[in-house]
Amino acid sequence: MDAVELSLFTSRVSAICDEMGALLRRAAFSPNIRDRLDFSCALFDPRGRLCAQAAHIPVHLGSMAYAMADLVAGRDWRAGDMLVVNDPFRGGTHLPDVTVIAPVFVAAVCVGFVANRAHHADIGADAPGSMPLGCRLEDEGLLIAPTLLVERERLCREVLDGIIAATHNATVTEGDFSAQISANRGGVARVQALAGRLGPDAYLEGLDALNAYAARLARQALRALPDGEYRFDDLMDDDGQGQMDIPLRVAIRVQGHRVKVDFSATAAQVRGNINCPLSVTAAAVFYVFRCLMDAHTPACAGAFEAIELEVPPGSVLNARPPAAVAAGNVETSSRVVDLVLGALAEAIPERVAAASQGSMNNIAMGARRADAGWDYYETLGGGMGAGRHGGGLHALQTHMTNTLNTPIEVLESAWPLRVTHYAVRRGSGGEGRRPGGDGLVRGYEFLAPATVTLLTERRRHRPWGLCGGGAGSAGENRLNGALLAPKVCLDVRPGDRLEIHTPGGGGYGAPAAQGLPPGPVTDVGED
Repeated sequence: MDAVELSLFTSRVSAICDEMGALLRRAAFSPNIRDRLDFSCALFDPRGRLCAQAAHIPVHLGSMAYAMADLVAGRDWRAGDMLVVNDPFRGGTHLPDVTVIAPVFVAAVCVGFVANRAHHADIGADAPGSMPLGCRLEDEGLLIAPTLLVERERLCREVLDGIIAATHNATVTEGDFSAQISANRGGVARVQALAGRLGPDAYLEGLDALNAYAARLARQALRALPDGEYRFDDLMDDDGQGQMDIPLRVAIRVQGHRVKVDFSATAAQVRGNINCPLSVTAAAVFYVFRCLMDAHTPACAGAFEAIELEVPPGSVLNARPPAAVAAGNVETSSRVVDLVLGALAEAIPERVAAASQGSMNNIAMGARRADAGWDYYETLGGGMGAGRHGGGLHALQTHMTNTLNTPIEVLESAWPLRVTHYAVRRGSGGEGRRPGGDGLVRGYEFLAPATVTLLTERRRHRPWGLCGGGAGSAGENRLNGALLAPKVCLDVRPGDRLEIHTPGGGGYGAPAAQGLPPGPVTDVGED
């Protein structure tokens, strides 16, 4: 392919992922997928190398990129098959994120795979929202080993019924799985049309050319980093089981176009659920380096070939089963981004932003009652870190998440909740020549008894500023005005009020610093 043909090919395969996402969203039953967009879609070659993805959720896509090859290898794939899996230690993230994978055959040749991953607010945990403060993986819901969900176009009813039986709303669960199957069928049809028009061999050559092009652009970006070793340390607030101030440490070694990211000094895995599967840690690292690459770099496996990870097994960033991992996917992954950015700031402070909010501010709630059971899950935006060329943005989902908030109208019509207020948390961004973005405040009033689980970070340790910029404000969780722990599970009654104050982003540059480019601080308002 020449440059023009490759550009067109790249757009075509990316568009397939976009269409899969649109189909999944339109067909889904749950507000978590339909309104919050907590899903991702991607396309892979026959070896399981990532070749295209939609602009969905980094922690989903990066983890699939890291682990898909092992999932598809050594299996007798047939046209019309679909595999379902959520095992965090076999390429997943945490149990609520369920992946459905389908092979694509053209003229009896397997030309690759399509896959989508969607968050199910109920995956069978005892705690509503399936994000409990567990100590073992089995506490967090139903574990789905790689299993055929569709075989030769026939739905494996017994498999789906087994999943549904573990959950608490059969209609929503079946509707969301049907949407995932439909999205893959749409992706298969589009890949077959493209590969049929080009011919299987030309299509596969296009995928190879795409990855080779991404690898060239990635090497060019990594060569721009000065050779050397760069270190950074940070602390997780707690693990939800009494262990506080858990250290995360990284050493990044740059030599030419190769980078080694070493987490050997990071803490051992903990009793609580902030442990990460290796695929999640890889996703966070890949995300940071992808941000340093040219915007036109295809987000495929070739872009990450020159990045090596060293993460000791049994550490909090490469946990062994049966470790609990529900918060590792959402909270620890966000803090790994801060960690890697902090180390790179030693090398390229002009290209790195201060720490963003460092949390997804997870709220899971609901009730387990036969007459009126319900499950709700949401992540909340916060402050983005400022950089040399602009201030941090306000009240946004940052870094490893790319979801929306649940619209108030949807939330209040679907669950016994009332949103009492929703606003930017003014003044929570760190001071600086470029101030950090502000967090937000979201308040809920309960109209029925419920169980609430909060998994949050940056409540004890503030998001750091850069180049003399101030730290962002720490977050706060309050019930009826009383301060709560960063990670907590509690029962509430009608009339109780929960408020989440999310962290601000760090500022960049001392307020009186000279030599920074002039211009107004960017302010885009609320989420």
